[in-house]
Amino acid sequence: MALVRSLLGAKKILGRSVTAATTTGKREALASPPKGFLAVYVGESQKKRYVVPISYLSQPSFQALLSKSEEEFGFDHPMGGLTIPCPEDTFINITSRLQ
Repeated sequence: MALVRSLLGAKKILGRSVTAATTTGKREALASPPKGFLAVYVGESQKKRYVVPISYLSQPSFQALLSKSEEEFGFDHPMGGLTIPCPEDTFINITSRLQ
């Protein structure tokens, strides 16, 4: 039951996700994240946009995701924003523990 509650909490924080799919080959114009948050694109083939609190940047598990991103993309991210190359469910699992 606690696992279900933590996953629901993660979905609540990450609920501002927007599919980064395009219809005309150009990226959709997405609103800037609110103050204190940053947007990340998560997924292996289909990227999904998540808005996460900047406090996650100081968490070791989130820093591990950032290191994986740096290894794969360096500082040239294909989506124009921070891209984390991991499955969505892994990302949600990790971020649900950060609350």
